[in-house]
Amino acid sequence: MSVISWGIKLSRRSDGSVNRRLMSFFDFKSPPSSINGVKTSDIIVDPSRNLWFRLYVPITTTTTTAATNDVNSSQLPVIVHFHGGGFACICADSVGSDNLCRRLAKELNAVIVSVNYRNSPEHKYPSQVEDGFDVLRYIELNPNFEGFPTDADLKNCFVSGDSAGGNLAHHVALKGSNYGFRNLRIVGVIALQPFFGGEERTESEIKLAGAPFITVKGTDWLWQAFLPEGADRDHPAANVFGPKSEDISGLNFPATIVIVGGYDPLLDWQKRYYEGLKKAGKEVYLIEYPNVFHSFYGVPDVPESALCINEVKTFMQKVVG
Repeated sequence: MSVISWGIKLSRRSDGSVNRRLMSFFDFKSPPSSINGVKTSDIIVDPSRNLWFRLYVPITTTTTTAATNDVNSSQLPVIVHFHGGGFACICADSVGSDNLCRRLAKELNAVIVSVNYRNSPEHKYPSQVEDGFDVLRYIELNPNFEGFPTDADLKNCFVSGDSAGGNLAHHVALKGSNYGFRNLRIVGVIALQPFFGGEERTESEIKLAGAPFITVKGTDWLWQAFLPEGADRDHPAANVFGPKSEDISGLNFPATIVIVGGYDPLLDWQKRYYEGLKKAGKEVYLIEYPNVFHSFYGVPDVPESALCINEVKTFMQKVVG
């Protein structure tokens, strides 16, 4: 995590671009494999924009495709996941993202679809949301693609994300609220320390401006790289319940769990997200770990990391029923 953090910092140019060649020295990749109880494979959706996803399937489940007509009475939830990296860095096959998704697949006993969305600043908002939504439509329209298990239940589909991915999970779920899926149903949003912001400086941003792995100076750069030209941080893509946002009270937005940490500069924005959903009349749960930093969930040795996974499991069981 420290290496990736330094790589992101060093790769940011003052002109708002990213030195991809330099970043590649820090962003270690993990190939598809069958280890630690999980089988992974990469599925191409649209080669013209390098849109693909990494599929994670617990080895204990049925790994043959639906085309074989195998039947398994037990059904596994499907989690469409968006990795972190400030929208600008990291990919679905980056080691940190791969480790997290492999762990989620095994410990939650779920099929994980990890989206390799386009990075900013080369591709600004809403490119990343469009990529995520197109993956949802792909798996709904092509449930027999190679490697997708017969016991995967698209009627119990979650969207999840860590950090910037948590932001994308919200926006993809929001887009899905207005779309008539036939074979897929989004039942929940899992937001792990989601990346939200605004023009205002919150207390946690001021107090924790130089916290590990994420800084206020760094987030300002990332927002500028991600948001449309001319937009400020109160754009709805960043400040989802701010002065420019839409009212979602009338939308069928899914149940949501928001995981936050006490030493995260984004803490106050994450709590505002929780409050915004609550005010809009949505089912939402806030889980706070006072003594953890941003991205703690990716460090298994941190006790709260295991607690976090258990809270997500409880949430999923509650939503699926």
